Amino acid sequence: MRARVNWDVWGIGASIACAVHCALLPLFLTSLPLFGINIIHNLRFEIGMIVLAFGIGSYAMYHGYKKHHHRLQPWLLFSAGIALLTLKQVFLTLEFWLLIPAVLLIIGAHIQNHRSCRVHNHAHHDDCDH
Repeated sequence: MRARVNWDVWGIGASIACAVHCALLPLFLTSLPLFGINIIHNLRFEIGMIVLAFGIGSYAMYHGYKKHHHRLQPWLLFSAGIALLTLKQVFLTLEFWLLIPAVLLIIGAHIQNHRSCRVHNHAHHDDCDH
């Protein structure tokens, strides 16, 4: 029996991990720089988290759209969330105000994509290649 990977669940998990890192980690782990460990506001780590969320989310949205529901709304929510997540890196003074809606949009997109996939299970459409 083949195990199936639910990419929406992975996307939700990555989004929550990003939110925890960005919002809660500074509160609990402010002493890490004393030990030479700096993952708070580390540009490489931040970009890595955004790329991870984008990669997992894009695959989940594509898979759901192409093989199941053919709805653009999850894509639009996901794109808006990734855009806000990216803007968070540019406008550092607005980081907290951009992070919360970004994470909510990305999680909402994954939830909507997952629900749409479950409702439609497998929809054949004109552009369906299988």
